[in-house]
Amino acid sequence: MKFQNTAGALSNEKSGLLVAGAYLGYESDSGIKSLDKLSDGLLDVATSENFTGKPGQTFSFRLEEGKTLVLIGLGDKNSFSIEQCRDYAARAVAAAAKLKAKSLSIAVPSCRATQLPRYAQNTVEGCILGTYSFDKYKSKKVKNSLETVRVLADVKGKKTKSIAASIKKGEITANAVCQARDLVNEPADTATPSFLANAAKKIAKTHGLKVKVYSAADCKKMGMNLYLAVGRGSSEAAKFIHLTYTPKRKATKKIALVGKGVTFDSGGYSLKPSASMMGMKVDMAGSAAVISSMAAIAQIGSKYEVHAIVAACENMVSGNAYKLGDVFKGMDGTTVEINNTDAEGRLTLADALTFARTKVKPDEIFDFATLTGACMVALGNYTAGVMSDHNNLAKQWLTSAENAGEDMWRLPLTKALRGQLNSPIADMKNTGERYGGAITAGLFLQNFAKDTPWVHTDIAGPASRTGSTPAIKKGGTGFAVATIVDYVTN
Repeated sequence: MKFQNTAGALSNEKSGLLVAGAYLGYESDSGIKSLDKLSDGLLDVATSENFTGKPGQTFSFRLEEGKTLVLIGLGDKNSFSIEQCRDYAARAVAAAAKLKAKSLSIAVPSCRATQLPRYAQNTVEGCILGTYSFDKYKSKKVKNSLETVRVLADVKGKKTKSIAASIKKGEITANAVCQARDLVNEPADTATPSFLANAAKKIAKTHGLKVKVYSAADCKKMGMNLYLAVGRGSSEAAKFIHLTYTPKRKATKKIALVGKGVTFDSGGYSLKPSASMMGMKVDMAGSAAVISSMAAIAQIGSKYEVHAIVAACENMVSGNAYKLGDVFKGMDGTTVEINNTDAEGRLTLADALTFARTKVKPDEIFDFATLTGACMVALGNYTAGVMSDHNNLAKQWLTSAENAGEDMWRLPLTKALRGQLNSPIADMKNTGERYGGAITAGLFLQNFAKDTPWVHTDIAGPASRTGSTPAIKKGGTGFAVATIVDYVTN
């Protein structure tokens, strides 16, 4: 799809399909009234068909000259959200697919002038995310007839440049989200550590980034024994990935993005039951988010130097796999007793955090991981848990999450739970007790971030969906990409 920015009225558009959003009480909306004049009776017919503007309602009206007008309900204007804006646009492209339309003109939902750039961006994102399909392994591919999308925003003069920039940012961000979805949706037999490393190399080559992939031998020399312990049960070689974006001007700060890259998690000798193991190709969603975000950051640009770091491996069972009761020394010298081989992600992240802190020496570290089922018990399937010991950084991160329309909630790093990680024979155990499991995982990681400002985001719930919404399809969601891009590029 190609996106075009226009400040014209929807009633003047030549596209075969025109789409507008209608809030509750749309009869008083000046934009809808102008369409009513164009259609000669739109409002009367819509009312007779019980169209009220409720979220997700649609109403189609056949115009003269082969045009079709579709109104999509937006719900209450005062509670309209970014997620609803994306869904609105996703429903628009679904209508286009049903009609096999090649062109679509869509009006950005009416809003305050300050909201318009964001809504324009979200409208474009919804169009792209709504057409997403992972059909690589299907005999019948999903065909998209839509070629051109004209995005209409009611602005004039210099403000049109701002809208054009927002449209471009929306396109880049959504494509990065789709790329992350592709990585997560790949079968684990394909999406190996080497596959992730090659994906990072391809992004680096395409967008002019630096990339370094370290072998297991390289990591052994650096003392990454926690990370290597997790991967040693697999026949697939571990790969430690480091992508770097450097701005053209002197960077104002340095940011490290660390993503969990366990490409398949059997649980090791703490073996998962079959039903729980079925979705474990998703366990590298954190790495997919940080790697894909770098493509968007490179295109949009940032005043920060940004590093994406992934300790990629598989957690498998074999005669060489790590065992319960084993003790390993991490890159920072911390010794860890293994009391659960299914708590492997924090071990890989521990050495990745140490690498970031000591080799990159960033001003801020963010890590992203499908880390604990306990976080899903606490917050459900749609909300990520955020932990940090730096309040201002956590607030800034959560503001970006709100801007991006991704649901995140801060959890405490309760010091009283730290004692659960004490080991009789090592500096730490890798898990605590059942209660507070998401928090003790965060406390474990905090030990390796040390004094560097750090935010941990547990995306175990929202990294994948078992059902679909208009803009989020079943499978990998690409969660956290939009927030990372917002934080790094604004």
